[in-house]
Amino acid sequence: MLVSAKEMLQKAKAGHYAVGQFNINNLEWTKAVLLTAEELKSPVILGVSEGAGKYMTGFKTVTAMVKAMIEELNITVPVALHLDHGTYDGCYKCIEAGFSSIMFDGSHYPIEENVDKTKELVKVCAEKGISLEAEVGSIGGEEDGVIGAGECADPGECKLIADLGVDMLAAGIGNIHGKYPANWAGLSFETLDAIQKLTGEMPLVLHGGTGIPEDMIKKAIDLGVSKINVNTECQLTFAEATRKYIESGKDQQGKGYDPRKLLAPGTDAIKATVKEKIELFGSAGKA
Repeated sequence: MLVSAKEMLQKAKAGHYAVGQFNINNLEWTKAVLLTAEELKSPVILGVSEGAGKYMTGFKTVTAMVKAMIEELNITVPVALHLDHGTYDGCYKCIEAGFSSIMFDGSHYPIEENVDKTKELVKVCAEKGISLEAEVGSIGGEEDGVIGAGECADPGECKLIADLGVDMLAAGIGNIHGKYPANWAGLSFETLDAIQKLTGEMPLVLHGGTGIPEDMIKKAIDLGVSKINVNTECQLTFAEATRKYIESGKDQQGKGYDPRKLLAPGTDAIKATVKEKIELFGSAGKA
């Protein structure tokens, strides 16, 4: 059964740990994340970008797959199915498709328009019991065509959005999607601290979780981050494991070309990555 992310993130905020959002791209990705979360008894959020949703033939397909998989695999931990960096139209499509959580990324709009659109979605989501994430300040790098410079959010604008009644808030604090460059300046804890002081009990979200040093992750959690997004790292470990399998010629041994065998090393690599992150974020045993 899918649940809203609201309760799991409120518990994370109170308990000073974070719940991982792991983006999914296909059946293997989804299965790997769910089984690992169940093994570690951790709540988990399955993130779906609009591009990934389209790749998987649509949001209704994704919802049906996830719901069936939770049932067939006997998953007992809380699972939220969450739209990642959703457009205004994409949010409504996911609400209709049965997602239990959505993110409206209005960070590229003027703050007044971001407020207006977020306010409308707060009302719709509240009526349907769906959790809502909003964003202020762009996240650096590129994801599904959304490009951000990675500037820091204005704490006052964060309070404006938080006061609308959203369930979680993503704020730019120098974080970046994808690989971090060698000259990356690091997270702005000064900005994060200022946002936390103004938004109080609001669970904060850290996008671009791949490549951030462990000490920074832990400090961000101490300063109110209750949800951390991971995508690139799972992609990289999946690609590396698959490459090794093929380059070693295992796909040419017996029926090594069978997709179930060909994709198995990459799937195991995703499991290992998810386990590492869940343990780092402190959500193991918190289901």
